[in-house]
Amino acid sequence: MRWLLKGGRLIVPSRGIDEARDLLIEDGVIRSLSFGDDASGASTLDLSGLVVAPGFIDIHTHLREPGFEHKETIATGVQSAAAGGFTTICCMPNTNPAIDNGPLVEFVRRRAEEAGPVRVLPMGSVTRGMGQDEMADLGEMAEAGASAFTDDAFPIQSSRMMRLAMRYATTFDLPVVTHCEDKSLTIGASMNEGYVSAAIGIRAMPRTAEEIHVARNILLAEETGCRLHIAHISTRRSVEMVRRARAHGIRVTAEACPHHFSLTDSAVAGEDAEHPGRAYDTNTKMNPPLRTPDDVAAVVEGLQDGTISCIATDHAPHSIEEKGVEFDLAPFGIIGFETALAVSLTYLVRPGWISLPDLVKLMTSGAAGVLASPNFPMGAGELSEGGRADVTIFDPAAEWIVEPSRLLSKSKNTPYGGHRLFGRVRHVFAGGRLIVRDGHPNGAEARGEKG
Repeated sequence: MRWLLKGGRLIVPSRGIDEARDLLIEDGVIRSLSFGDDASGASTLDLSGLVVAPGFIDIHTHLREPGFEHKETIATGVQSAAAGGFTTICCMPNTNPAIDNGPLVEFVRRRAEEAGPVRVLPMGSVTRGMGQDEMADLGEMAEAGASAFTDDAFPIQSSRMMRLAMRYATTFDLPVVTHCEDKSLTIGASMNEGYVSAAIGIRAMPRTAEEIHVARNILLAEETGCRLHIAHISTRRSVEMVRRARAHGIRVTAEACPHHFSLTDSAVAGEDAEHPGRAYDTNTKMNPPLRTPDDVAAVVEGLQDGTISCIATDHAPHSIEEKGVEFDLAPFGIIGFETALAVSLTYLVRPGWISLPDLVKLMTSGAAGVLASPNFPMGAGELSEGGRADVTIFDPAAEWIVEPSRLLSKSKNTPYGGHRLFGRVRHVFAGGRLIVRDGHPNGAEARGEKG
């Protein structure tokens, strides 16, 4: 099918494009980015007032399958991702069983292909069963298509094991993605250590728990030459260490999550200045935790100056029953696919911290650059003639109030319920298929069925 996307503001940061252009899609690829090309027989979408961008990329997500399908499945996760404008996502290996071998990497990829045209790229566990004692077969997973290696929510505590993993990963030139946390400093902790935790009586984790591992992993990356990626960076000192390391040529990148540049630990007490809520809301519990206003400012600064390469959601669904318990007993994590764009527009672009093209870069080519390898789809995060037609179209001015029950994720654990945000995804093409139309999944196309 041919589609003419007409009258939108086309933003492709990697090519320096930011202007009104028509875009022609045919047989799943971009046929033309030029003005006035023959579009006879094409279905037309009038995109006046909308932004046309490469399909968004999320390099940090949890799809929960296999093993935790009561939280999310690959099918429901892909649907939620598409609604948020994401056409390529990477999923973490902390499933049951853990994704620690080639057949499981292939299983996730196969299930994703059945679910629809959104590309799902599994990451492989560094250790068997994410148990930290025995190295997994990284070579087998690399051959099966793993996009990176990580133990994510079970961060490797042994410096020896991390050093070995980095050395092994360099042979495949795949990144090691690290959740940085010294677990000896966070036992039983549920939020950031500081004034707020003391005031409301919650056992807390110091920011040094993150920073110790950021420093260690940077030193090991420098020694081994490994491509190190710091997941969900959240403190000022962590950002400063990454900035210095990059200036010295160490192969380190970092990501920021929307909640770490839009919320502070005061939200746990229900005292967020813009959106006061109830205290001890378990939807404000994540790891790393919400930090102080100074840490939030540092994350924004890192996004401004390029220290932080991309925005990632850390989409982490949990059921209502799991989150509906006492704060210290609830699991860490929130969903993020469907609010990521709006939170970023509301808290980064509208206040003037970054430009709209900069935001598009952080959600497209910036993310692709972090994981660039033979296992990462060529052209992801780009729009070019002859390239795969992954296109996200959004209204940056659309105003809406987040209603968790209307989100498409199987779980509804978001801290943004009731928040007024700006920016909505309107249409999404994945592989040339219109999978989201007027903000809603587009039936058989979204499921990958051919009519």
